[in-house]
Formats: sequence, structure tokens, C-alpha cells
Amino acid sequence: MEVGLQEFQEAHREGAYVIDVRQPDEYVAAHIPEVRLVPLNSLAGAFSTLPENTPIYIVCATGARSLHATLALRRAGVEAYSLAGGTMGWIRAGLPVKSGAPVA
Repeated sequence: MEVGLQEFQEAHREGAYVIDVRQPDEYVAAHIPEVRLVPLNSLAGAFSTLPENTPIYIVCATGARSLHATLALRRAGVEAYSLAGGTMGWIRAGLPVKSGAPVA
């Protein structure tokens, strides 16, 4: 259910579908490039917009909210994975981040 930074990086590099479940202000401040914003409190309403038959990777600040979202998606039959350490782990590793508006 949780993946480490190296596994996530590989999936991200290969074009994995990734959502960030943090709040919009957190996302705008700093986010992993090409990651879509779907705040945790909006996730249930976004199920129909998620791709079918493809793994979904979920990030948050540290991994707690993304793990919660991963469990919810898995209960709904979605192959989902949470990034252990979240965006903060990504930043601590010196990987690139963006700031600004959400990816459409």
C-alpha cells in the first residue's frame, strides 16, 4: 500500500497518475511537478474522474492523509499507493518542486 521514494520516482518518471490530497494552499506553496490536486475532503466526489484500470499514486505532506486516501480507494476497488514520507520526503531528498496553481 505504501511505496518508498525510489519506487514512486520511477512510477512518476514513467507518467503515473498521481494525486495530491493536501489542501489547495499547501499545494500552491510547493508540490511535486505534474501532480493533480484532489483535496482529501473532495476525494469521494472525484472517484468518477479517476482513470480506470491504472494504478493511482497519492501524496500529501508526510504520508498520513495519503495513506487514509489510499485505504479509501482500495476499499472502492482502485489500485492505489501512498508515498511514504509524502511531499516533505520528496523535498528533503532534494527533488524538484513547483509552486502555483493546480495542474488541470
